[in-house]
Parts: sequence; structure tokens; C-alpha cells
Amino acid sequence: MTSLDTRPALVHAPSATDGEWWRHAVIYQVYPRSFADGSGDGIGDLPGITSRLPHLAELGVDAVWLSPFYRSPQADAGYDVADYRAVDPLFGTLDDFDALLLRAHDLGLRVIVDLVPNHTSDEHVWFEAAMAAGPGSAERERYLFREGRGPAGELPPNNWQSIFGGPAWTRVADGQWYLHLFDSRQPDLNWEHPEVRSEFEDVLRFWLDRGVDGFRIDVAHGMVKEPGLPDWDGHVSMIEGSDDAASPEDAVSGAGNQGPMFDQDGVHEIYRAWNRVLAQYAGDRALVAEAWVEPLSRLARYVRPDEMQQAFNFAFLATLWDAPALRSVIEASYVTADSVGAPTTWVLSNHDVVRHASRLGLAEAGSRPNGIGHGDEQPDEELGLRRARAATLLMLGLPGSAYLYQGEELGLPDHTALPDQLRQDPAFFRTGGAERGRDGCRVPLPWAADEAGFGFSPTGVTWLPQPASWAAYALDAQRGVAGSTYETYRGALALRRAEHLGTGGLTWDNAFGDEVIAFENRDVLVVANLGADPVELPVGLTVLASSGDLPDATTLPGDTTIWARRA
Repeated sequence: MTSLDTRPALVHAPSATDGEWWRHAVIYQVYPRSFADGSGDGIGDLPGITSRLPHLAELGVDAVWLSPFYRSPQADAGYDVADYRAVDPLFGTLDDFDALLLRAHDLGLRVIVDLVPNHTSDEHVWFEAAMAAGPGSAERERYLFREGRGPAGELPPNNWQSIFGGPAWTRVADGQWYLHLFDSRQPDLNWEHPEVRSEFEDVLRFWLDRGVDGFRIDVAHGMVKEPGLPDWDGHVSMIEGSDDAASPEDAVSGAGNQGPMFDQDGVHEIYRAWNRVLAQYAGDRALVAEAWVEPLSRLARYVRPDEMQQAFNFAFLATLWDAPALRSVIEASYVTADSVGAPTTWVLSNHDVVRHASRLGLAEAGSRPNGIGHGDEQPDEELGLRRARAATLLMLGLPGSAYLYQGEELGLPDHTALPDQLRQDPAFFRTGGAERGRDGCRVPLPWAADEAGFGFSPTGVTWLPQPASWAAYALDAQRGVAGSTYETYRGALALRRAEHLGTGGLTWDNAFGDEVIAFENRDVLVVANLGADPVELPVGLTVLASSGDLPDATTLPGDTTIWARRA
């Protein structure tokens, strides 16, 4: 047996505390239809969000990211955009958006909006014009229409599959086919067309002129396709699980999309142009890439100094509840991001994946099934929450920028027993139910334990049903309760800001065992015990925050994280 190397190991050096806000911000994702309903129709809206912004200010986040609220037929919950400059009546009006933005800024919250540039809705005016104009028209050049294969063009132009299941091509009445990497109602745009590029630069300016602080770019790695659209025999999925025990910067964990439809070099020209647009505006505006790209060295290309400011770290999200694996991906993330001068981001949940409070309660802790439903393995809810709190405190102790998904500050699990007949995710229908889909993580939030619909809507109506057990997770059942998940988040966020952990450094502390992740960030010691057995703590620690109960000052229980200061 070799002795444990206890020498400190510097991984990431601290930076100035007065740098750009996006280098260290905690950003809270709001999924509009499920956050708060002001109208009473059971679907969340912009006035509902505005009414709850004080909750986010009290929680202690720095910014809000709004998932799409644009005019849309809602075939994919708003990610099928019909008009990028209009608010869908389901969510309100442009005046409602302006009021939300003003209120957020008054509360000290920045606002990032979602932009969906890979595809439009089939009800977008451009696609309607393309369908009317026919083959060979200028209107069809804005999309990826192609002739089919086979004697009569009866076969798709290639063998690509949709991320939501089934073929990625749909044939229209005149015989041509159009590409859609997602649902058939989401036709892919042709980003080689100058009109497409010009249009989206104008869309950026429209929202920047209104005062938004940045954009989260949906499918940022998918807009440019390999020339010739060659066949590909791989499997396309948005949320593959992690197969490897480690994710160094030049290895893959399974969290990246592969194939000729993703991560083509041409996308970087687009982002350099967008960087120049944002540079014309004051206030350190930011672009955030949703790029399911691996290895991490490829992801770093999206955040070079003249491109985007941030990219989601999905390798971290995809890594199992395993200390060596997490330590490896954390270190690799800093190595790659630091190589291009970019911040590292950290995220555990979002609107596309099973909530981490449920993932971490599965037998393979941290695995990411494409939704959980009745008849599937049900997570251990208590264990999942314990690990989720530990994972969050670990994440918030890391330098860089962190993302929270609405409701995780309440400890919400997925709705893992949602009846199939109530599901709305197109992935469920296109796979014939083989993928449960993402509805379970999109259930409306519980605000008040004793109100109808848990206070989500003034009428008690909710567009998806909430589990009865969510009464215990409601905000009013946790606010002011010492040790509750909400108060744990709020306390950690306040400490993170006070101690400048977002701009801090990371030095490994190797004095613990293989099932522990421990590091120094400024003068705060973060210790996460991912094992089942307690571990001994150094003498003289002052505990600043803990994800769970501590029986004494000398040991750290399993599945628990602390922040502490040495004597």
C-alpha cells in the first residue's frame, strides 16, 4: 500500500474580486411556465415571475436566466420559436417583459434570456414562406431542404436521427425533405445563409436595446453541419449518461453530442460576430453556450476571448457520485478553461435532465436516465436529498460561476410517477414512450404548503400535477427553519459572496481518503465526504456551513459537505 500524498496541490489561482460579473455569478434558471402563474390559467407567466423576484433576491443569486417566452405554438414548450421579437400571449406582453426587467434590475438581479438559433417553429413566417414557395426558391434556402434518395426520392437524404427519436427528416407534399434535429415542428435553419446570420444579429440587438444582460444560446454546437450532410451511424442524444470513471480534458464521459451535425468549426465564426455585437453595449453583456461538447478541450474553444463568455459544464453534471471521478472533472475543467482565460461554470440540474435530488437517489447514484416514470426504478428520496445538498455545497464552494435550476433551493425531486397520459414532452411521443421525457423536472413549483396548487396559481390550477408530498418542500414550510434546504442554500450563497469564493482559487487538500473531495478556496476549507462511512476532521476547525447534521466536531458523516475555517 502506498502512503497518501498530503502535499497541497494548486489547481486554479484566485482572481480579482472586481472582474466581470459573469466570471463568478450564481445564475438562477427560471422555466417560465412552471415558476409562478399570475393569470390563474395554470401556466406560469411573466407577471408571475415578476411577483416572485424578491424571493430570488432574498435567496442571494446574482442573475436570472429565463427559458423561452417568445411567441410559439408550444410544440416543444417554447423552444419552437415563431417570432423572436414577441412575447407569447401565454406568458404576457412585451410591456410585461419590460416590467420584469426593470424590477429585476431594481433588485440587483441581472437578466439573461434564452435564444434558440438552431431551428425555428414551423409557424415562423420564414418557414411558412418556404413551404409556399416550393423547391429551388430563395425562401427554402434559409432552411435545409433536400431531395430524397431512392428512385423516387422516397428515402430521407441521409440516415440522421432526431434527438427526440425517429428520423431527423420530414417529407413535404412536393417531395422535398427538410432537416429537424429535434421535433418535426422545429426545422433547422441554414446557417450558411447570410440572411440567417443577419437576422439573428438583429434579434440580439432588439433584446440588448431593451436592456437584457446576456443570452443563453440553445444548442450552441448544432447550427453548422458538416458539408454534404454525410450519413452517420452513431446515436444522437441530448442527455447521455456517463460511462467513464473520470473525465480528463481530452477524454469523453458520454455527456457530449457526436456526429457531423454538431461541433463544426464554422460555429465559431458566428460567435465571434456575436461577440462584436455585444461589445457595442456597456455592462459586460454575456453569451452562454449550451454546448453538449466533449472533450473539455473542445468545449474551451467556445469561450475563447473573442467568442462566448461562458459554456455550461455538462461533464460535471454527468459525472457519477464518485469522488475520484468528480475530482478529475473539476481539475480538468480548470485546466481547460484557464487555458483560454474563461471562467469555469458548474451546474447540477436544468430543465432537460432529471433533478439531481432524484438522480443521486438511484442505485447508480448520479446517472441520468431520460426521465423517470411509474414502473421505473424509484429513487430513494431521503438519500437523494442528502446527497443533493452535499453536491450543491461542494459546487457552490468551487471558484467560477454556478447555475441553479428553479426549485432546487427547496430540495425538489422529480415527479417520478407522473402518469404517461399527462406527459407533454415530444421526446416521449417520438420514442413511443421509450424515453419518459423531461416533464418530471418541469412540474410547477410549490410556494405555499396549505394552498391549492401549493400557491403556484391564484386558482390552484397547474398545467402538470404536483405530487402531494411536495407540501413539505413548499417555500413557506422552509423559510426561517434552521437546517431546511432553503435556508442551507441561502446561507451558503451569502457566505459565498462574503468570502469571494466565486473569484477564489482551488488547492487540493490531499489529507483525506479516496472517497473525499477536499480543497482550499481562499481561506475556506471545503470537505465533501461522498462515502458511506464517517471521516475524521482536523482538530480546531470552525464550521461555517454544513449540508447536513454533524454529530460532533471531529467527524464528517457520509454524503455530507462542510465549509470550514482552520484555527
